[in-house]
Amino acid sequence: MWISRPIYELLPYLYMLIGVSLLAAAWLVEAQTWPSIFLTVGALSLMGGLVLWLRRKDYRTKQAEYDSRSLDDKV
Repeated sequence: MWISRPIYELLPYLYMLIGVSLLAAAWLVEAQTWPSIFLTVGALSLMGGLVLWLRRKDYRTKQAEYDSRSLDDKV
């Protein structure tokens, strides 16, 4: 399944925003089990967004450093 480029580029930030929101909700909600669920899902979402953002950054940096000329052109 392919998604449009603007949505694809926003996904890490969306994951991190959801994670931070759930972490804040875990701190504010006064119930028995919901805070622990919000804390777990929020931490995983925040971590997933950070990992996705860092992997994309690393991939794009490596692609920019890669010499795209073929081996035959270098001779």
